[in-house]
Amino acid sequence: MSYPTTRPATWFVTGTSRGLGLELVKQLLDRGDNVAATTRSAERLDAALGSVDRARLLPLELNLADEPAVAAAIRSTTDRFGAIDVVVNNAGYGFLAAIEEVTDADVRQMFDVQIFGLWNVLRAVLPSLRAQRSGHIINISSILGLTSFPGWGLYCAGKYALEGLTESLAAEVGDFGVQVNLVEPGYMQTDFLRTHSLGLPPTTVSGYESIREMTEAHLAMPGTQLGDPVRAATAIIEVAVSGKAPLHQLLGSDSYSLVKARIDALTSDVEAGRELAYTTDIPQHS
Repeated sequence: MSYPTTRPATWFVTGTSRGLGLELVKQLLDRGDNVAATTRSAERLDAALGSVDRARLLPLELNLADEPAVAAAIRSTTDRFGAIDVVVNNAGYGFLAAIEEVTDADVRQMFDVQIFGLWNVLRAVLPSLRAQRSGHIINISSILGLTSFPGWGLYCAGKYALEGLTESLAAEVGDFGVQVNLVEPGYMQTDFLRTHSLGLPPTTVSGYESIREMTEAHLAMPGTQLGDPVRAATAIIEVAVSGKAPLHQLLGSDSYSLVKARIDALTSDVEAGRELAYTTDIPQHS
């Protein structure tokens, strides 16, 4: 296990001014760990932290899609704290619209945050993690990285991409002593389903009334979700400290139930298509 036990750990966390990222920063600072916290608005992060002790905080106002700026943020972190021990790629936002309603700009903006920005962080931090032969990367995915709902196609596309990227990463860096985990929360009581964190299409297409109904239901959901962001942040810390979590760490009973249903449906699909699948092999003659 590579988590430091003789000194404060240094965490690099993205997406920290709201929700789960903010709660994680608060708990880490309360623990006495060092935290480099990226945000699009350092002012908003500072206001959200309230009376939390900032002595071990390095706030970094950062656009994750700006690769040189991301590299500079990693350098600033190591200059301030030394080695980086844990990277949490948490930045993201939701988007609820029919596939037909999603614009090219919407797609590119989503992937700038959820994939290209995250990839910038990985490219910047992996050389030092490999050199020190230790470290932990925790990528915050979603239950919608393992299953999908109508209306969530763009968000699912980003999270499904994150799942595949992370599984490959885990296999690539394990021999360097670098641990990798995916965290897949269900619905949590954060701002994720409020309009400042949830993208909606500027124009809608008639015929998708069920998605309009789903949108209204989700906008009315805040305050009723099962997931507690305080407990979720504590669980993420446990993933890093213990080093014992599986590659896919679900958070929330709803996440667990939805994944189990997805596994059953996928198994049914696989078996239903088995006969046709076998017909495409080149015949083998003994």
